[in-house]
Amino acid sequence: MTPPAIHIGLINNMPDSALEATERQFRTLLCEASEGRAIRLSLFALPEVPRSDKVRHRMRNSYASVGALRDIQLDGLIVTGAEPMAANLNDEPYWASLAQVVDWAQHNTISSVWSCLAAHAAVLRMDSIERRPLRDKLFGVFECANVSEHALTAGIPARLWMPHSRWNDLPEDALSACGYRILTRSKAAGVDAFVKDGDSLFVFFQGHPEYEADSLLLEYQRDIRRFLKKEQTLYPLTPQGQFNEEANTWRSTAVRFYRNWLRYLLDKKDQRLAFQRIQADSARLETGDGTI
Repeated sequence: MTPPAIHIGLINNMPDSALEATERQFRTLLCEASEGRAIRLSLFALPEVPRSDKVRHRMRNSYASVGALRDIQLDGLIVTGAEPMAANLNDEPYWASLAQVVDWAQHNTISSVWSCLAAHAAVLRMDSIERRPLRDKLFGVFECANVSEHALTAGIPARLWMPHSRWNDLPEDALSACGYRILTRSKAAGVDAFVKDGDSLFVFFQGHPEYEADSLLLEYQRDIRRFLKKEQTLYPLTPQGQFNEEANTWRSTAVRFYRNWLRYLLDKKDQRLAFQRIQADSARLETGDGTI
């Protein structure tokens, strides 16, 4: 009998220009990491994220509102970052909806992944840890160290590279004080990946393991266009390490991270199904409806 698919939800908060690329990045990465296991990917959107009419029309056929999460049983959830529009996260137009997703995911998923701004939002919601603004945009591919023995870092080398693109950072001391476990960190970029275990394993990436080889370059070109249109005042920094051959090796690490995550989901799902079978068998014996 064919085993059931692993059901993943993707809440895509990226701006219109990156919406389809983000879908593709996660679909491709999950497929590469799946080891042949069927992956069912369901797309969701926060209604308050600004969208053009054209994009909203396209999304109508393939995206559900996050309100539909209450009626769907997911194994795992991925929540992407978004382009910051407010100095404080709780002033973002979508903050109330995103905070409800954080609350829901803690008790209704086996594990969830929070990327970049979504990671900042989740730790703010759960533990009131405030992000801190950086002087300049952290932009490029940065060397990181694997600093924890964890199921998610199994098979990942001691040194790895990871793309980052963000204006804010999370203080490691505040994360550690609230029970978060650091998996990878960078001397230049700070905390990279970290987790917090509870009813659901929450996985956080300040970086972007899902990025494709040209993602940073395309973002750099976008920022140049914004500068030329006077939509931003400073000429953008060239992405650090983008043209370093050694730095552009994060894909294998990304696949390993997500392969380990899918294995974690599958192991926990099998454990829960086995427990449910035991409970059902016990109930039948108590009522005399059957024998084991």
